[in-house]
Amino acid sequence: MDPLVKGEGNNLGAYNRAVEFDQNDSAQERGTAGELRAGRILGLDVGSRRIGIAVSDPLGITAQGLQTLQRRNKRYDFEYLQQVIQQYDVREIVVGLPLRMSGAEGTQSEKMQGFAEDLRKRFRLPVHLWDERLTSAEANRLLRETDLSIEKRGKAVDRMAAILILQGWMESRRRTLDLGP
Repeated sequence: MDPLVKGEGNNLGAYNRAVEFDQNDSAQERGTAGELRAGRILGLDVGSRRIGIAVSDPLGITAQGLQTLQRRNKRYDFEYLQQVIQQYDVREIVVGLPLRMSGAEGTQSEKMQGFAEDLRKRFRLPVHLWDERLTSAEANRLLRETDLSIEKRGKAVDRMAAILILQGWMESRRRTLDLGP
């Protein structure tokens, strides 16, 4: 059972959860005990014009930013993500879920849930939604502390937000797994 799925008695918040993994999906990605094989985790900060992309190290401890995807259309976006997934041997995907400050879901949240479901169906990988409130603000704050120009900071913010989303999800999962039953 995924410790990040809504309603399983965790204290991580109702919105940090997995998109249900279809039982008919290929067992190819799973080991003998139903666990996922070792591999990297992909983090996405999805916007209407760009997708910030981050990938974990092979042990799932740190997140590194990759080149930000300038969106064109769904087909192009998914072909690009397919290349990243293959190149880095990705086994799970984390997508930032934009919530209102109150924690309520809005139109953008619904779009991300649909996008996450499309990812799951297309790539047949587990997809997790992670509360991304304030990640862009935090990314901007961190980048302001660098010597980057305003233009370069603007281009880096989506990548930094993807790193923060992925890093937050991995740290939460480690804490959950360390607590254990």
